[in-house]
Parts: sequence; C-alpha cells; structure tokens
Amino acid sequence: MSKKIPGPKDIKMAAQAAADTAQTVAGGAMRIPPATVQIASQLPDLIENLATATERLNAAIDRAERYLALADPMIRTMDAVLPQLEALVETGTDVYNAVSSLPGVSTLGRLASRDVKATSRRKPPARRTPPKKT
Repeated sequence: MSKKIPGPKDIKMAAQAAADTAQTVAGGAMRIPPATVQIASQLPDLIENLATATERLNAAIDRAERYLALADPMIRTMDAVLPQLEALVETGTDVYNAVSSLPGVSTLGRLASRDVKATSRRKPPARRTPPKKT
C-alpha cells in the first residue's frame, strides 16, 4: 500500500478551499477584520512556497544520501587501515627512541648533518670564458 504525497497544487487547492469555508462560516457567525482576511488570502501562497521548499530539501537529502552511499566503502577501508597506520607510527617512534638511546648516536648524527651542510655550501667551479679578441 503506497501513500500518495500531495503536490504543491493539491496543497494550495486544499488551503484555498479551507480558507473559503472558514470565511463563509465565520462571515455568518461574526465579522472578520480585513487584516485577517488579507493574511488568510495569502495562506495558500505561503503553503505552496513551503511545499516547494520541502521538495527541494527532500531532493538535497536524497543527493546527500547518494554521496554517502558512494563514500561508504572508502570510509570502511579507512576505518580498517587507520589502526594499522597508528601501530606503524608507534613502532617507528619506539625504534627511534631505542636507537637514540645508544651511546655515540648523537655524535654520529652531528657528524652526518655537518657533512651535509659542508657539501651544500660548496660552490660549483666558475666557468672561465676566453678573453675577447678585438
């Protein structure tokens, strides 16, 4: 059993009919101020705008659900990979701490970094250009 969702036109017609009926009933029973009648006459347009906005919102929600359905396998993969990456980083930190506690490693590190700085400071030999003949 499927439910029929009323469209903007159906809602507008129902609101207009309700406003007409309310005005007829109220007209016989009491006097309605003109401002109230004016607001009631704008009600169908307001309901139509609300129905249109609701349709647009439903379309946006459907689009977002489709995007999430496409991204779901990637999210599940990342959930599976992240613990392994965290364990790998932790192992790397443990190895670094163990190696840095060895005697002489800090001296070796200074010598290695000094050698790199010395080679980067060297200038390439200048090109000699032959003297110009006049």
